[in-house]
Amino acid sequence: MTITDLISPSRALCGLEGGSKKRILEMASQAIAAQNPPLEADDIFSGLVSRERLGSTGIGEGVAIPHCRLSNCNEALGYLIKLDTPIDFDAIDNKPVDLLFILTVPEDACEQHLNTLASLAENFSRAEFRDILRACDTPTSLYQAVQQSAH
Repeated sequence: MTITDLISPSRALCGLEGGSKKRILEMASQAIAAQNPPLEADDIFSGLVSRERLGSTGIGEGVAIPHCRLSNCNEALGYLIKLDTPIDFDAIDNKPVDLLFILTVPEDACEQHLNTLASLAENFSRAEFRDILRACDTPTSLYQAVQQSAH
């Protein structure tokens, strides 16, 4: 799946203020659960935090791709989040993160999960793509930027 397959206008979030990795993941988990019953915020948060314990999903250049597989998830879901204030995410380059793409997938979607992560990493590795997203100031503009700029 590509980034454009995974998000919708309601899955692009701008201006979240959390102050910490844990708080942002908690807020994002609540937003995902609110839009996607039967997913539960606690299950999403637990899955994301468990994955972070294995190693940070901060891939560098101010980007993180938190992800997890969930037993009660029926389809891959992506959420693009642009933070107003970058946060420490224990990224591999030690730079604070202001762009996050949160991915949840069904528990048995291993190969799809890996292919999707590779596609996301490829898009976010392009400076032009990151710059376009960082210039956005509304969820609508963020969503439209992805639709127009993603590969």
